[in-house]
Formats: sequence, structure tokens, C-alpha cells
Amino acid sequence: MFYNSADEWHNAREKRVLIFGMSGLGKTHVANMLRDTGEWYHYSIDYRIGTRYMGEHILDNIKREAMKEPFIANLLRTDSIYIGSNISFNNLAPLSTYLGKPGDPAKGGVPFDEYMRRQALHREAEIASLLDSRYFIDRAQAIYGYPHFICDTGGSICEVVEPNNPDDPVLSSLSQDNLLVWIKGDDSHIDRLAARFDRAPKPMYYSPAFLTEKWSQYLSLNGVAEDKVDPDDFVRWTYRQAMKHREPIYAAMAEKWGVTVMADDVANVSNATDFDRLIADALGKQAN
Repeated sequence: MFYNSADEWHNAREKRVLIFGMSGLGKTHVANMLRDTGEWYHYSIDYRIGTRYMGEHILDNIKREAMKEPFIANLLRTDSIYIGSNISFNNLAPLSTYLGKPGDPAKGGVPFDEYMRRQALHREAEIASLLDSRYFIDRAQAIYGYPHFICDTGGSICEVVEPNNPDDPVLSSLSQDNLLVWIKGDDSHIDRLAARFDRAPKPMYYSPAFLTEKWSQYLSLNGVAEDKVDPDDFVRWTYRQAMKHREPIYAAMAEKWGVTVMADDVANVSNATDFDRLIADALGKQAN
């Protein structure tokens, strides 16, 4: 690991962490809090994906929809208006909207093959964005003078790595530059996250094997044709399956490549000192 003891962490002049886990357990909360101290550089994987690697795809999709309206189409053809994506650290809707949901086009769904094509683009973008963290560590120090660095990953990092492979290229690279920290939830968090997702289901990235299997299972269980699938119902059902699928992968990442902190403890972190103590405690437990 990048830090091997609590003392090593406390004494480090430059602290670097990468936080991972299910969306909604506090990753961005902690990253925003540390950034606001003026001492930490906040690198958001999802923001990098949506701006650097998927930006043109997102804009093209928006323009494709806009061109269906003759009044707007004429303005676009004559360069009379400009359409942009207002993606931010705290608003990733443009990226989610581009990924879409498979199913009935009358309910906003896209064909499954197109959905998988977009998923493949996201996979490439996520891996590239994770590997870019090394560049941003150097950039944060050389240009802005930030001593500390936090990488705020998306919940789907576990879909693009193989934690049981000691030569996994993504984890090998990330662990050379950062302490990997899993924010772990318990059953109450899982129920809360599932309920939140049920209220507002959103597109997500999953590994091709998992997604293909779940699509086939859903069609069989519900006896429905691909173009008649309710997109929201499918992503709700898949999300619950994904929580079970992702938990052991996160656990293996933490066991073999980093440390674990509990979501309830993260929720109580209100300043950098609290965060330092939380990480030091996790390193102490890992050593024991």
C-alpha cells in the first residue's frame, strides 16, 4: 500500500487517497469537504469521463434530439445557437442521460445493442480517467501547489478491475500513487440506497458479462420482448442485483489493495483532522 502504517500517514507531507464504493455513501461529500480546505486537490473520475472522454458523445446525443425540432434544427444548422453540456462535480446528469436505459423507445428506452455500445465507450473512458490520476497528481502540485490529492471514483470502478489479479493494470497503477479506501455500507445503507434509486432510477455502467446476463434473465422472468421492456423497471431490478454483485469485488479491492472505512464513520467526518484520524485508524486495523 502507499502508506503502511498510521504513523506513516500522519507524517506524510503529501497525502494521496482514492476513495471507492457504492454511490451515495459519502465519496463526493468527503472530497468536497477536503477541497474546501484549500489543501486538497479533488479529482473526480465521473467529471473527467463526462468532459474529456465522453463530452463529444454527450453533445452529439443532445444535438441529435434537438434536431428533431425544426425551429431549433434551423438555428443549429446556421450556427445561430450554441448547445453545451453543463456537467459538474455535483451534476452528472448529462453523462447519465447519454448512457441511457435499454427498452421501449416510447418510454425513453434505447435498443439494447446501442445501450451496450454506449456502455463500452464508458468502460474505455473510465479506465483512461482512472489512469489519468497520476497526471493530475503531478498537475495539482506543479501548477496549483496543492500538497494533498483525493481521487473521487464512480461506483463502477469495481466493474473495470480484477482485484484478485496481482497484475491488474488499473489497480497496480492506482496503488502506486494513492492509498485505496473503500467506504463500506451495511444492510441499512443498502436498503436506503435501493429506495433512493427506486424513487429516481438513473443509468449506470456495468461490466458486459453482468449486464448481458441480467438482461437475459429479466426478459425470461418477465416474458417480455426487448422493445417492450420498461426501462426504469429494468434498471431498478438490475441495481438491486448489482449491489450483491459489487460488494465482494469492493471487499477484495480493500483486502488486497487498500483499507476499509465504514460509511457511518465517514458521515461523521466534518473536517480534515477527522479525515486524517479516520484513515489512520483504518491503517492501524489493517496492520493488525
